[in-house]
Amino acid sequence: MTQSCIYCTKDERIENLMIEIGQLRVSTLYLFREQTYRGRCIVALNEHETEFFHLSQEKQDAYMRDVAQTARAIEQAFAPDKINYGAFGDTMPHVHFHIVPKYENEYTWGKMFEMNPAPNQQLSDAEYEEIIALIKKHL
Repeated sequence: MTQSCIYCTKDERIENLMIEIGQLRVSTLYLFREQTYRGRCIVALNEHETEFFHLSQEKQDAYMRDVAQTARAIEQAFAPDKINYGAFGDTMPHVHFHIVPKYENEYTWGKMFEMNPAPNQQLSDAEYEEIIALIKKHL
């Protein structure tokens, strides 16, 4: 654990960006508050590792099962035309994947998703709860 890592400290910095949905095998599933891409989530490894290849084979397999389970739930809940996956970490070096549903003829279709999209679509608490319930239903 590192004190500068929002996934480890789980302080107000993470609460400002995302809402915890629940625990998976070896990771925590979050709904990204910015919802230009309806259903966008983050799957963050529970332990602090900076590189995916640093994980044991067993942990890699379990983590990718978490990613796949999340993507399947998003597909079933929102019927996107494609799901994009992003694992960057330059400024947040903790193993985590962005699971980003994309919809044809909507924002950045045919291009890489934007980390902080200009529409900055923030929702009401009730709307976040509705999205979370849909995802949980399909997990």
